Formats: sequence, C-alpha cells, structure tokens
Amino acid sequence: MSEINPKIRVEELTKLLNEHNHRYYVLNEPEISDFDFDALLRELENLEKSHPELADKNSPTQRVGGDITKNFESVAHDYPMLSLNNTYSNEELHDFAERTIKTLEREPEYICELKYDGVAIAIVYENGRLVRAVTRGDGSVGEDVTANVRTIRTIPLELTGDYPEKFEIRGEIVFPHEAFNALNASREKLGEPKFANPRNTASGTIKMQDSSIVAGRGLDCFLYSVLGVDFESHYEGIQAARRWGFKVPSEELRYITRVNSIDGVEKFIQYWNKEREQLPFETDGIVVKVNGTANQKLLGSTSKFPRWAVAYKFKAERVATVLERVTYQVGRTGAITPVANLVPVQLGGTMVKRASLHNSDQIDKLDVREGDTVFVEKGGEIIPKIVGVDKSSRSEDTKKLVYADRCPECGETLVRKEGEAQHYCLNESGCPPQIKGKIQHFIGRKMMNIDGLGAETVEQLFEAKLLNNIADLYDLKAEYLLPLERMAEKSVNNILAGIEASKTVPFPQVLYAIGIRYVGETVAKKLAQHFGSVKNLLEADLETLVNVDEIGQKIAESVKDYFEIPENIDLINRLIKAGLKLELNKEELENRSNKLEGLTFVVSGVFSSMSRDEIKNAVETNGGKVTSSISKKTSYLIRGENMGPSKLEKAEKLEIALISEEEFVAMLE
Repeated sequence: MSEINPKIRVEELTKLLNEHNHRYYVLNEPEISDFDFDALLRELENLEKSHPELADKNSPTQRVGGDITKNFESVAHDYPMLSLNNTYSNEELHDFAERTIKTLEREPEYICELKYDGVAIAIVYENGRLVRAVTRGDGSVGEDVTANVRTIRTIPLELTGDYPEKFEIRGEIVFPHEAFNALNASREKLGEPKFANPRNTASGTIKMQDSSIVAGRGLDCFLYSVLGVDFESHYEGIQAARRWGFKVPSEELRYITRVNSIDGVEKFIQYWNKEREQLPFETDGIVVKVNGTANQKLLGSTSKFPRWAVAYKFKAERVATVLERVTYQVGRTGAITPVANLVPVQLGGTMVKRASLHNSDQIDKLDVREGDTVFVEKGGEIIPKIVGVDKSSRSEDTKKLVYADRCPECGETLVRKEGEAQHYCLNESGCPPQIKGKIQHFIGRKMMNIDGLGAETVEQLFEAKLLNNIADLYDLKAEYLLPLERMAEKSVNNILAGIEASKTVPFPQVLYAIGIRYVGETVAKKLAQHFGSVKNLLEADLETLVNVDEIGQKIAESVKDYFEIPENIDLINRLIKAGLKLELNKEELENRSNKLEGLTFVVSGVFSSMSRDEIKNAVETNGGKVTSSISKKTSYLIRGENMGPSKLEKAEKLEIALISEEEFVAMLE
C-alpha cells in the first residue's frame, strides 16, 4: 500500500472541511455528523502539527482562534465606507423616491434588504483566499480584525467557483439571539453582569484581543455588497457572492427582494415591521437601494452617503407602565445594580416585569420615582430600559427616590469610589450573593473547570453550610454530601473527582479563578509570569505592581487591596495547604529570565522547531513583549516561512531587525 502524501491529504481535508462547513453553517444542509466532522478536523490538525510547513492561516483548523492581538492596526479603505441617510416615515421614503425619479426620469427597480443591527465589516479576498478584514472606523480608515473574523464560520476562508482575482465584499457581523442568550446565561452562572444587547456585544467581541474567545461566541455574518467587480446590478453581485460561497441575504426567507415601485418597498417594510420579532437576530430597519449599477452612478453620492440608497428605521417599540418599586441586585464583585420592578406589560412579544436602572446617576437623570408611570423601550436592546417618566401623571405625594445606602443582602454600608458609577458592598466574605458568585466563578470552565458542580449545586451546598468560600471546596467529603437531596453516590464521586483534578490547574489559571477584581485571564498570566508565585505577589508593593508590563494603577490597587484583607490571606494559605498550584513549577521557573526585557517582538510565518504560540510564550517568559502589528516600537520581527508580504514590507520600511527562528533561539541561549 502506497504511503499517503501529506501535502495532498492536507489539501483534500481542507477542501472537504470547507465544503462541509459551508453546508452546515451557510446552507443549513449538513451531510455528515458532528462526530465525523471533528474526526476529519483532528486528522488535519495532526498533519499540520507533524508537517508545520503545510500549516496555513486559512486552514479550517484556525477557526478556533488563538491569536492574541494587542493593537489593532489602522488600515485605509480602498473604497470609502459611507453611511446611509436615514428615514423614519413614509413621507420621507416618498421624498427619496421622487428625487430618484426626477434624476433618472423614470422609476427604477429597487432592492429591499433587512438592515442588520451589528458591526459593518469590509473583507478583501485575493485568489479566492481571505487576506484582510477591516471595521468601518470613520469610513476612511478602519481597524484590522482579520484574526477574529477568521473564526466566524459563515465567512469562507477559501472560495469556490468563478471568483475574480481580487475584490472586496462588505456585510454585517451580527450576534444571533440564541448565541447571545447562551453567553448571558453563562455569565450569570459565573456571577458576571449580563451584556445589554447583541449589537454592542458583537462590536466588543470583534475587537477582543484573544481570537479563541471570539471563536466560542457564535457570531454570524451576512455579506451583501461586492466592490471591485463590474456587475450590471446590485442583485447580480449578490447572486455571484452566493455562488462563491458567501452567506448572503435569503430570498426564500424574504430577507431581500426586488420591487418595481415605492409601493412595493412600503409593503416590504410593513411586513417586517410586524414580523421582525420572529427573526433570529436583531434588525433596526430596511435598506432600500436602486438596483441598477448604471443608475447608481447617475445618482452619485454626497460626501457622507450615497444618493441611490436610504435606510428606513423602525420606530423603537415603547410602552407605558407603572414602576412599583426599586430593588437592588448584588453581583459577584459586590457591584450594586438598581432594578425597576414594573406592572407587567407586553413589549416586543414578551412580558416585561423588570428593567435595569443601571446606577444612581441614571436614576437622578430620569428623576424616576416609585409609583411613576414610566416609558419602557426595547428597540435594539434585549434588556428593557426606562427612557422617560410621564411626570404629568405623577401623584403629588410621590417622594424623590433615595438610593440604597446599605447592601440589600447583608446590610453592609455601600461605598462608591471616586470616578466610578456603581456603588459596592465591600463585605466579600459575608454577603451571600458575593460568596456564591465567587465560588461559581472559581469552578468555571476557564478557571478551575470543576466537573459535577454548577450554580444549583453551589446554592445547595451554601444553604447546607458546607460552602462559604472557595477553599471550603477542598474540605468536602462524601459523608458530607451523600445525605443531601439529589446527591447519589455517582454524582458525589464526580464532584470530588473534579475537585481533586483541579489541583493540577496551572498557577496563572488559579490566580484568575480566585476572582481578584480586574484580574482577568490575561492579567493573571502577566502577574504569574512576573512574580512566579502568589507569595511573591502578595509581598509586592504598589510601585512594583504598577511597573509590571501592562498592569496599570487601577489593577495594581485592586491586587494590593485584595491581599491587605486578612481573610483573603487565610484563604490563600488554605488553598496552598490543599495542594493547589500557586506558584510556577520548577521547569517554568528555570525557563524564566529577563534576557528580553525591554524588547518588543512580532512573530509571523510558519516555523519548524517551535509553534508561533511557543515562540510567543518564550518571549514573554524571558521578559519580552509580543505584539501583533509592526510599529516603530518593534524591536525584532521573528520571520518564519510564508509570512505575509505586508508585514515584511512595513518592517523593511521602518528598518525593523528581521531574525530567523534559529537566531531567536540563540538569543535565549
């Protein structure tokens, strides 16, 4: 039997996985099971690992992300990304039609599309491969978010069919309701504040530094405008993009249609004004475009927007109801959120009973009082918000709302630090929601990843007085758990096994899990690498903390404050005694040095003896700094095979020193 050629097999697997990805995520017509897909993906991963010279940035294996982008490089758009002129009434829509007819001397064919409420994106393809993705920015210059866009599975990395050599395609990245709700459910489980709406969350996600987090959030993208290719109409461009493998607006689902009059446009608007609540994503209106390319050229553009297109914006749904009372929620960090409890009212297809009031400043701004008739809107928001008060109907005996001065859960005096919007309960070790929230955070997948434990179990163990802090987890025994409801022998064994397994979690992850305010995953890694152990960290003074790379005053003060609380020191000592890894191991410590201190590196290309991540880790372990984009501050570009020509060109222009993998290793030795 002849040996399989790795290069040919990589090409076969890449093509096969891209096809199945397109059928699953774009066409919704899967041909193989998830298990079979994962098996093919693992085969490709293993081949790329064994033959790193065959690895490719557009490989299906890159969908999971992993690149860290500290600074998003500014990129000038080849074609300006103009905004659309907005209309809010049928009269304004008819004005648009009349101006169009007057210029063209006839009524044209229109394209009507849903206006997706997300993040505008411009993506460049060369020779059928994704090379760059840029945000709108100011319309002339955007930010390069290619690493994050590659993780969105409905955006093809390689095209099929009769695609041109080079072109740009534009669209909107959206956060589907199902994925957004799942994200908020997981945040609530961890005791973290929920995100307000899909649009803002999509915008924040696409600018995250860690592309692996972006990959896990389930963003989607509709692409609807091809530039750099001559088509007779906008519709023709949409159909071509569909053939090349893009997810474009569906005619079958009525996301897009062609009409011959403004009356047809109005019917499309009326339909979606009623049906938009059924969509699996947010929309805030309808985009109306003159279809013919020749007519678009005749109509032209102003400096701000095209004259051949207009956006009809839906009115945000607003209802009036009575605010019965204001209550206060306590988060994992002690942050207090005021909540308006309302007389239940239908809004956007759901029964609304509560709305966030955010903080005391918002309450003062609205001058909202218990008993007031308030106006509640949803619009693009998933979480309803109070946008106004009907003061004409206010009773004379209503009193100005006095913000809570004590924690509603434990009675502790609330504190509001200078420069912060929220009040906080500082009773970390005695406030039930904070205690439970910290434990739920600690056991989470990206923290200690303790199997068998969830929010309900934490609640049960807290009520049974078996858990009052994270260290209590390591004192649990089978005889304590078995008498509890719903605790069978198998579930108890799973919990205890998960707790025992967590003792192998590395120090940076443990530090993140402890839940020090402002110490997220990246900050925890920085602190762990710099100090080497929690003992060194708690002994560090404020000046030492501030001088750690990328640790500012706010984070440093939070770390210092945490370790000045005696209960927290006791907690850390108990975790050490339990056997948790609160220091780097011998190998990690031996590999640490300051050889690269003060130097900034960019790593690009494919390497033979080390992966990109291993090289980046080696830089950071030896005191250096890794960035994704080249600037005047870059000390060295570590150059691998098949590195991007744009980075090479910029490095040469800025006279940045280029070194090979072997030269980098020599620097360490």
